[in-house]
Order: sequence, then structure tokens, then C-alpha cells
Amino acid sequence: MTTPNLAKIERVDLREAWPNEARDFTPWLAENIAELGEALGMDLELQETEAAVGGYFLDVLATDVSQNRPVIIENQLEATNHDHLGKLLTYAAGYDANVIVWLTREFKDEHRQALDWLNRRTGDETQFFGVVVEVLRIDDSRPAPQFRTVATPNGWRKDRDTKPTSESSEIYRVFFQSLVDTLREQHNFTKTRRVGKNTRNWWAFSAGSRGFSYRPFLGQKQARVDLYIDNGDGDWNFDSFDRLEEAKQDIESELGSPLDWQRLDQSRACRIALSWPGTVLDDDRTFAQIQNWMVENLLKFKQIFGARLEELMVSNPPTQEQQTIE
Repeated sequence: MTTPNLAKIERVDLREAWPNEARDFTPWLAENIAELGEALGMDLELQETEAAVGGYFLDVLATDVSQNRPVIIENQLEATNHDHLGKLLTYAAGYDANVIVWLTREFKDEHRQALDWLNRRTGDETQFFGVVVEVLRIDDSRPAPQFRTVATPNGWRKDRDTKPTSESSEIYRVFFQSLVDTLREQHNFTKTRRVGKNTRNWWAFSAGSRGFSYRPFLGQKQARVDLYIDNGDGDWNFDSFDRLEEAKQDIESELGSPLDWQRLDQSRACRIALSWPGTVLDDDRTFAQIQNWMVENLLKFKQIFGARLEELMVSNPPTQEQQTIE
């Protein structure tokens, strides 16, 4: 029998990678927020670091793009303690957060149990995550970070205890769960894994740049795919829309279809939309047709708008105030 030549995995001291939590780890996490999002099954978008809460400062404030809800992240490069548990709850209250993440080197049993208890006692709209951060090395390789969840919401229990408010809400949930799964598993388009109960008739995917998202929408008579523009500041939204519209001819030529350019002057947000006649409330055949159409055009939107949005963020960056959650 031949013995396989396997490598050895070694855990690296976190302080070797990040000597100082505030100066080294928090900035690194801000730049790599998508990696944490993948571990949580969400598309996370950074809003602010060292966000003020009274006389204290939250390490990282982010947004779960798909549901447009605030996410607070408290870092601790040591073992968990009561002091940080108290801070976590204070920050959660200060930002009325839906998703609360405690990121640490080691979870003590009593603190993991505390998060499990909070998840059991709260509804589907509030989720507590305990995440261990590790740095691993294989033989003489460069060290690599890894996020490992040790406390998560019990999605099955919360779904069981929360009934959908309507038949159409359940249809939307089934539709978007299937759409999310297809885009994640086949196209690496999103990190989102779970669509909850009482889903609206639209969903949102990160466009990779703050203030922009790709949004599939289900109307009563038509389906739609949007590039949605809103970072909280109407003037910035309108300016970004106008700059994109300057390339309208090229964009529509690359897409192969005309688009509906909705500046929405009476609103704060803007929208660039592509529509398709039909509704998922019709029948199963329409359900599949709309989903295939959405997958195809969401991928096109990402290909066509992706680089343009990155360039736009360089030429027209939002201010710090605009980056924070309204």
C-alpha cells in the first residue's frame, strides 16, 4: 500500500499576521469583508470602521446587501470575555442591527451558549453569529486566513415559527431561493445562501461598489432586472446616473437590448432597468422562464457595468458620510 504524501496544516498565531487589532486586523477585514460574508452566507458591503456608538466605537459597520439591513461586527483577537459581550449588545442596540457578528480567536463555551440563547429567543429578523478567525499554513506556504462559524441562527426553527404572511410571499421566497442557489452554485455571483420567510417581490445582489446593486424584481405584469443606484445621497446618485447615461449607446449595444433609464428625480434613488413580460404568479412554466431570463441578464449586467462602476467610484467617490447607513 502506497502512503500518500500529505502536507501538514499548522495554525499560525494571529498576532503574527496582525500585530495590532485596531491598526492591522480591522483595516484588513474592511478590505476583505467579502470573505467574512462568504462564511456567513451573505453579500456584505463595508459601510464604516470605528463607527461611533455614544462614547464607544464599533469595529466594523457593514450592510447585508440582499436585504439592505445593518450588520455590526465586533473583533477580538483574544478569547471571548464578558466585556466584549456587553459591547456587542450595546452596539447592536445603537445601530438597531439585524445581524450581529462576534469575531474572535477563541469562543468560550459560556459565550457561545449566550449567542445560541439569543438566537433561540429572537425572531427571524435578528441573527447572532459567533465566528472564529484562524490563520493556517500548509508546510512552508504563505499563511492564509479562515473564518469558522461556531454559533449561528437556527434557520429551521425560525422558519418553522414564522409563517409567511401571504401565498404570494411564499411564492417569492421559493423563487428567489432558487435564483440565489443557481447564481451562487453555478456562477459564483453571490455569497448568499438563505432567503427567509415573508420575502418581498425583489432581491438585491452586491454590484461590488458601494451605492450600487443588481436587483431582480417581480411585478404583477412583468419581471425586471435593475442596476439600482442609492448610497443615501440624492445628488451623488443623480450624478452617478448621469455619468453612466453618457455611455448609454455603448452599454445598450453591448447588452443587445434597449434599457429604461429612470433618473427618478422625485425620489432619491435611480434605476437602469430591463423588463420582461410575465409574472411568477401565472404558472410553473413562467416561473422557470423568468428565472432563466433573470440569470442570463444579471450575468450580462455584471459583465457590462462591473468595470464601469469601479471607474466611477474612482472618479466620483462618495464621502465618508455618504458611506454610512442612513
